[in-house]
Amino acid sequence: MLPSLKLGLSFTFEYKVPPERTVPFLLPESPEFQQMPQVLATGYMVGLFEWACIQALKPHLDWPREQSVGTQVRLSHVAATPPGLTVSISGELIEIKGRRLLFAMQGHDGVELISKGTHGRYIIDAARFNEKAGAKQAAAMGKAP
Repeated sequence: MLPSLKLGLSFTFEYKVPPERTVPFLLPESPEFQQMPQVLATGYMVGLFEWACIQALKPHLDWPREQSVGTQVRLSHVAATPPGLTVSISGELIEIKGRRLLFAMQGHDGVELISKGTHGRYIIDAARFNEKAGAKQAAAMGKAP
């Protein structure tokens, strides 16, 4: 974590919603999702909020050795966004506790507010994190079904 990472860091991120980020595309193996409206899926919306934070943090980390992972998502999803609209996500770093970060965030689709809330992230050492995840996977694969 570089000394430039400070409270008040603010950012905006924009993303034009393609049809592939709508509910029917979220889990193609789900027949129920296939019958749902073609609007931005909440799962993809959360991913956009994470992406916005990752891009905002990247200049303040020893990237790619240091990265951040999501630890908390408290976001509303209060309005539907059809494909073709551009979602604008804004955020501000409101808390730093060691490697734990908390962002106040909101999303707007050019017509109305679609989301508001907070998102927590944790700064990791990528190699160490990947090693732990690999060990967990190996342990799980070694277990009898």
